[in-house]
Amino acid sequence: MDRKMANRKLIRLSQLKNKLATENLEEIDWVTFGVIVKKVTPQSANNGRTFSIWRLNDLRDLNECVSLFLFGDVHKEHWKTDQGTV
Repeated sequence: MDRKMANRKLIRLSQLKNKLATENLEEIDWVTFGVIVKKVTPQSANNGRTFSIWRLNDLRDLNECVSLFLFGDVHKEHWKTDQGTV
């Protein structure tokens, strides 16, 4: 993990909204971690393609969640991922 995190900044998921407002994250190599706390049943978009929505949390502030939309190959590969997975 030390090798993977070298020269990267960890931003907690619960801090992401604040960091997006105060820092230019496009200029930083950053990572975040989250737990899938809720999954919405896969849905179909207007174009007929199926997608998933996950609600992620870092377990530090349960009121601060991020919605992650999965489309295309990412949806196909990961839509069965269990709730509670990091």
